[in-house]
Amino acid sequence: MRIALGILVLSTWCALSFAVAFAADDSSAGVCQLIPAGGKAGSLDGWKSYHQDDARTATVWSLDDDGVLHCKGSPLGYLYTEKDYANFVLELDWRWPLGKEPGKGGVLIRTTGPDKIWPKSLEAQINVGDAGDFWGLDGFQLDGPADRKTSLEHPQFGKLINVKKSAMVERPAGQWNQYKIVADGDTVTLEINGQTVNRATACETTPGKILLTAEGTAIEFRNVRLRLLDKP
Repeated sequence: MRIALGILVLSTWCALSFAVAFAADDSSAGVCQLIPAGGKAGSLDGWKSYHQDDARTATVWSLDDDGVLHCKGSPLGYLYTEKDYANFVLELDWRWPLGKEPGKGGVLIRTTGPDKIWPKSLEAQINVGDAGDFWGLDGFQLDGPADRKTSLEHPQFGKLINVKKSAMVERPAGQWNQYKIVADGDTVTLEINGQTVNRATACETTPGKILLTAEGTAIEFRNVRLRLLDKP
């Protein structure tokens, strides 16, 4: 009985509540599969959406049997986690569908405040040609190298802070790109396809939602997974 219980504990996987599993002899210990939710094909449990025109989630987003999340791009909006996260490693794959024009997209973290286009957050941008840029949206505070940092006041989107990527490593349409976002205290690092392309410091640390945006362009995601970081 004691042996059976130990095996059960070690094999516990991420459930629909995004509970994090820990297995001492598993190199992927602590990783939670956010999409498909709990590794369940076709499941977007644990996610909600906000879109212009009050569009329903299924109007914009669909998850196929292979675990690929398809976004039609419009109406504008985003898919967001029900839970808030502060310190974590977020990994995902994204691509522009082959045969369609690449455009705009992004991954937003530590998102707070009311739903709108676009909420207060730190964006790891996916826009074609600009993948790897950081944007502090709606007054989100961050810092970065002076030669790559700009700020502006936008009449609709409020105060924006941009930290440009240090290298362009995104792949052509039809090919998967790997994002690895490490949010550790006030420092956020972004790797694309195994290469570090940006690091923001003095970031706000308030826990918030994780968002995948729909910005008018078809885009696909897969293997969205999260590992929480222990902080004192």
